[in-house]
Amino acid sequence: MTTDAPAVRRHIGLLLFDGVEELDAVGPWEVLSFWSREFPDDGYDVSCFSRDSGPVRCAKGLTLHAPLSYADAPSWEVLLYPGGEGTRPHLVDEAQLDWVRDQRESVPLLTSVCTGSLVYAAAGLLAGRPATTYWGAIEELRALDPSIEIRPDDRYVDSGDVITASGVSAGIDMALHLVRRLAGEERARQVRRGIQYDPQPPV
Repeated sequence: MTTDAPAVRRHIGLLLFDGVEELDAVGPWEVLSFWSREFPDDGYDVSCFSRDSGPVRCAKGLTLHAPLSYADAPSWEVLLYPGGEGTRPHLVDEAQLDWVRDQRESVPLLTSVCTGSLVYAAAGLLAGRPATTYWGAIEELRALDPSIEIRPDDRYVDSGDVITASGVSAGIDMALHLVRRLAGEERARQVRRGIQYDPQPPV
């Protein structure tokens, strides 16, 4: 008697840290978790993690919980690095930058939202690449690495194995693009419909 082997699950990791901008993390989480829950046969799971796991206080006071730490996280297929004021200490934290460089060696696809791209730049991962960030951090990104081809008007920039998104709400667009890239355009449309994302700003 034979049994089918369990399907291999691929993991998307959403990094949390003190000072993370709420929507940078929660926007993509909504997209990706809706996708993984509603369409489990696509084979992707999404999890939040932080350096030491546990509660994380976000930029505007919301507390989120990271159930996983760096040490017990699975192997990521995709890593998502959100932004916020909490990224600034990361720019001069050599242990964190080394960790980011290690992810480059093991994670097939790195993504960022808002000023998460500053950390990638500080780690040397955006050299010579097109990238974007929050409009108020464009000059900061340029100063970190003048070789970056900055695209300030793009909601997100896909350069192959790195995707950067501009500020805050753009993370939702980037996450939908990620679903499209990993599971196809029809699936991304289903997810967009499911979360009723159809921006029509009132102002």
